[in-house]
Amino acid sequence: MKITSFAKRLFLTFALCVLPAGWAAAQMVPSPPQLAAKSYLLMDAASGNVLIDNTADERLPPASLTKLMTAYIATLEINRGQIKESDMVRVSEKAWRMGGSKMFIEVGNEVSVSDLLHGIIIQSGNDASVALAEHIAGSEDAFADMMNTTAQRLGMKNTHFMNATGWPDPNHYSSAHDMAILARAIINEDAAHYAIYKQKEFFWNNIKQPNRNLLLWRDNTVDGLKTGHTEEAGYCLVASAVRDGQRLIAVVFGTSSEQARAAETQKLLTYGFRFFETRTFYQKGTELTQARVWKGAVPQVKAGLAQDLTMTLPKGTAEKLAATMTVNPDLIAPIEQGAVIGKVEVKNGEQVVHTADLVALEPVEEGGFFRRIWDSLRLFIYGLFN
Repeated sequence: MKITSFAKRLFLTFALCVLPAGWAAAQMVPSPPQLAAKSYLLMDAASGNVLIDNTADERLPPASLTKLMTAYIATLEINRGQIKESDMVRVSEKAWRMGGSKMFIEVGNEVSVSDLLHGIIIQSGNDASVALAEHIAGSEDAFADMMNTTAQRLGMKNTHFMNATGWPDPNHYSSAHDMAILARAIINEDAAHYAIYKQKEFFWNNIKQPNRNLLLWRDNTVDGLKTGHTEEAGYCLVASAVRDGQRLIAVVFGTSSEQARAAETQKLLTYGFRFFETRTFYQKGTELTQARVWKGAVPQVKAGLAQDLTMTLPKGTAEKLAATMTVNPDLIAPIEQGAVIGKVEVKNGEQVVHTADLVALEPVEEGGFFRRIWDSLRLFIYGLFN
């Protein structure tokens, strides 16, 4: 178990520069809680900063946490217009025969994509997962290929899927870190479908089943995501909560019971909200400065960030930070939109704690003949005296 290098570097910097002499760093941010779980992680959803991890990159069976990817791909296909929530899906015999947790769909019946998605997310239906996978990709094997391609795109380096349900297989594995990455994508990319994860129950086929995420009943700031359990995996949970505008994602693998996975996850969330805060210094696409352009159709280019500059910090330390910008003084047209033209540094005193690329927010075309000749002459004279 450890505070990650990013948080630790900030933590030590502030301990040395802010706290009175003689104070130990641990008095500012106490040691993280020790959890009764095989693997766990706490991440800030906005910044992506990992605040706590314990063997979070270890490859472990994810059980029904797998269905986070199944549901994510389904929502991607909906948003791309490849399928519709109103589409009716005929239930195959394979889907109907699935064991484990079920939505209780019947072979040969037609069920809407929307109902299947609710059955996957809320009821953790293995039958619903296979039915929707077959509808999207033709077969569960083909859908597993889609899952693995998507995992690679998201940067899930310790994940490989063999099926849409989490059914045990030696080659089916993931990690706490990867599941947090997936949860962050689900939350940040599609707020409308993410709302399904906080629903406490779903009624289908005259059967009302509760969401297995006990934290939805215990903590009104929790609004997702998914539980998992097999004998090999133990009890697993990916949960997210929002307090005072800050969202955290907690992942636990391999606890001993439903009660334990809820309690251990709650420890992570409580610690994170108590001792850390998230601050956005600059938003992507916002003009931060203008940079001089030589030999261009215009003399200046607007500069900003390609991504929000968001950081998660020990509480009370954000006010100690200052951001500075530097731009390349020798920018020569043409310049493409998004080209790196400088750097933003976030500092505590003279200590750099975070950097981000400053990019061109617009393209700059090459100027006319006389503009190019004139600027070439100016650059030549400038070089003689510098």
